[in-house]
Parts: sequence; C-alpha cells; structure tokens
Amino acid sequence: MDFDEYVRTRHDALLRRARRLVPDPLDAQDLLQTALLRTYGRWDDIVDKQLADAYVRRVMINTRTEWWRAQKLQELPIERFPDAPVGDCAEQHAHRALLLDIMRVLAPQQRSVVVLRHWEQMTTEETAAALCMSPGTVKSTLHRALARLREELQRRDPDYASASAVGRGCPAAGRGAR
Repeated sequence: MDFDEYVRTRHDALLRRARRLVPDPLDAQDLLQTALLRTYGRWDDIVDKQLADAYVRRVMINTRTEWWRAQKLQELPIERFPDAPVGDCAEQHAHRALLLDIMRVLAPQQRSVVVLRHWEQMTTEETAAALCMSPGTVKSTLHRALARLREELQRRDPDYASASAVGRGCPAAGRGAR
C-alpha cells in the first residue's frame, strides 16, 4: 500500500483519533496533517503497513505533547484568578465507574465490539476487520451486548436506567432486550 492510498482510506478514522487528542476541530486537523507529514518522511521505514495506524497515532501523541509544552512556556502568571464556577464532576465520574463496572458482565468478544464501535468509533466494517469476523456478526454481537448492558443497568440502578432512557427519547431500558 502506498502512502496516498493509506491516507485516502484511513483519513476519517485518523481524524477522529486526532479529535480525541485536542479539543478544537481545527487543531485536530493541524495535528493530523503534521503527523501525516512526519509519517510520510518515514513511510518506507514502516515494514508492516498494517501497523501504520499505530505509528501515526504515536506521532500524533508526541506532536500534541510538543505543542502542549510549547504552549506551557507561553503562559503568563496572573495575580488573581477570574471568578468562574467550577462544575461538579462527581456524578459524571460515578456514571463512568458504573459503566466500566457493568462492562465486566459482557463476554470478551462483546466487550471488544462495544469498545471498538463506541469508544474508538470504528465503522462496522473496520470493527469486523479488526476482530476477524463478518460485519453481520459484529452487528448481532453489538445488539446483544447493548441489550445485556441495558439489562444489567436496569438491575443495578432501575431509577437511573429508566430516567436516562426517557431523557434520550428511547423506549424503556431493557424493553428491546430479547
């Protein structure tokens, strides 16, 4: 695979990864372009092109770190902090902890599918290729995994599960589980 073909096929996924590294969409595009430029100079050194995503991801992380260090040096101290409300993240952390705990009830294959589709935001086809399964198997595994997660959430916290489902405009949690 040549570099142009790699960029054409992987650009969207790489941009999503860059978006997770920096908050601003324009900075994410700059980060990706910088990483691709640096990768292009070393493209022939990458023997296994299937590892190119990992290489580009590492370059993006290193580049972001360089930017952060450069920005840190430009910061100027101020005498007084502005009065700004500080949000309480305790509830968000509790929800995340509950979700991570609930994920443990899933079979390893189901957990892998959920992580790749929802956290890594891979397409069904990308997930299928990564896990060496058919797209149909990915879809059915994801469906069963999400149904299992809904059931477990309903079992552990009936109030939270029904409130969050109603808030999203979804049918009652667990109703779609078969």
